[in-house]
Amino acid sequence: MSTRDGWQMRLYLALRPLLRPVAERALRRRLKRGKEDPARMGEKQGRASLPRPEGALVWIHAVGLGEVLALRPLIAALQQAQPGLQVLVTSTARSANAVFGANLPPNVLHQSLPLDVPQYTGRFLDHWRPDLAIWSEQDLWPGLICDTARRGVPMAYVNARMNDAAFSRRRRARGLYRDMLRRFALIAAQDAQSAAHIRALSGREVQVMRSLKPSAAPLAVDVPELAHLHDRLAGRRIWVAASTHPQDEVVALQAQAQLFAQDPSWLLILAPRLPARAREIAQALESRALPHVQRSAGRVPGPETAVWLADTFGEMGLWYRLAARALIGGSFGPVQGHNPWEAICLGLPVLHGPQTANFASDYATLHAEGLAQQITPETLPQALQAPAPARDASALIETARADAARLARDLLALMAGRA
Repeated sequence: MSTRDGWQMRLYLALRPLLRPVAERALRRRLKRGKEDPARMGEKQGRASLPRPEGALVWIHAVGLGEVLALRPLIAALQQAQPGLQVLVTSTARSANAVFGANLPPNVLHQSLPLDVPQYTGRFLDHWRPDLAIWSEQDLWPGLICDTARRGVPMAYVNARMNDAAFSRRRRARGLYRDMLRRFALIAAQDAQSAAHIRALSGREVQVMRSLKPSAAPLAVDVPELAHLHDRLAGRRIWVAASTHPQDEVVALQAQAQLFAQDPSWLLILAPRLPARAREIAQALESRALPHVQRSAGRVPGPETAVWLADTFGEMGLWYRLAARALIGGSFGPVQGHNPWEAICLGLPVLHGPQTANFASDYATLHAEGLAQQITPETLPQALQAPAPARDASALIETARADAARLARDLLALMAGRA
């Protein structure tokens, strides 16, 4: 790479030491707003809250809850290929902490990613000393990537995603991204569009990989609680609206009001993406005169309950197992969809709205297999009452597991090359 191409990265690295006071103020504001866990604030400054285990350690990073959970099949494949391998998973969003903790495979630790300040990233790397670093999706931090590369740690960028809008933004800092992306020994994008955009930014070859999400182990569940709720809710016609945002909730509540008026056995489990929005959602339920109870208050629906507000973290495995169908949120607004595979892998047919750009290839596959259906606010009640399709995702799951095994072998070869 020419000197001219690298000026954006050099400027970023030169200004990086000045970020510390800004970062500390930002952390204090986030803590005050409840967006950071007080018990884990030190992790954002590179202070580990857990000891480093002995032996080889693979570090994998993803930004938030959905992205972190999507890494589980890759972790399983890595550990199957190299038994006893230790894995550190980092995330940026607080929401990943509790949920991933409840779904941790053996020999896997979780920490928050430090902010991209030299003092913080230095502490992080000094403590964890990774033998391989794997970044995923879109959350890339130039300083930490450069720090890791300087220590001779091989790096890969997998499940990479970059739509047209993201490419347009990153193209303005093309030199920065070209420098950063060329430090990865392996780049595998999740679709052809992302691969083309990353190739245009980096000037290097990019693989296209199929989604790892179908090969994930089913979300964990409290088995006694599941049995208890099956007994308590016997006779109810249950559906779940999962990872919802306000636009999704308007559609879901409209449908549930119609269904419940026709037949009070219908029960909607409403699981918002952010449980902290529970008060706002409760007000919407009251305005529609929909009787509801809240999971966070320890309440269980009675015969008169129309909506169970699932305002807790880490229980999606429970909600999916209680329901007969799932409406996946983020698909009626600007979010552009959430992961449908967690429901599919538990045997639930999936419904969704029109805005699913983040999972376009996933939904194309599911539509082809008859496992997902796009609906409108008007057609949702009819779709919920229709017979469930007699299809399953077992063939897709097996193919995804084979793909994950191949990717794991390629990644471990990078680590072996370092030794």
